[in-house]
Amino acid sequence: MALRLARGSEDEARDLVQETWIRAARRLSTFRWESALSTWLVSIALNCDRERRRGAGRETPFEDVEAVEEVVREAPARVEPVDLARAIDALPDGYRRVLILHDLEGYTHDEIGRLLGVEAGTSKSQLHRARARVRAQLEAAEGGIR
Repeated sequence: MALRLARGSEDEARDLVQETWIRAARRLSTFRWESALSTWLVSIALNCDRERRRGAGRETPFEDVEAVEEVVREAPARVEPVDLARAIDALPDGYRRVLILHDLEGYTHDEIGRLLGVEAGTSKSQLHRARARVRAQLEAAEGGIR
């Protein structure tokens, strides 16, 4: 997940993992076992990523992400992994986080809402828009090849 959050940059992913483990080790005594340890660690990683992006001026708040068309066409029949990775990397931060957490990591919208500090409905709409953008990117990549 760290590599996905860092948009494929191994150096940034290593820094993110290291900062996550440092914070987790320092705060382990505060963990109340009310959720899974993995959920707690992911929330720390997300906070580290958010702080890193905010410090670099790259944070995109959920409210500021432009709306996309609700009409979603069928995805291309054959998707190259590199095209999919590029499409995910091109997503605004809020969309990308929800897509990664839901579709790749398997979190529910309620869990994502708690991790990101948003409503479950916001998570659902962000996922819908993220998928629409990925489909559009993949269709554009497919169209450029023909």
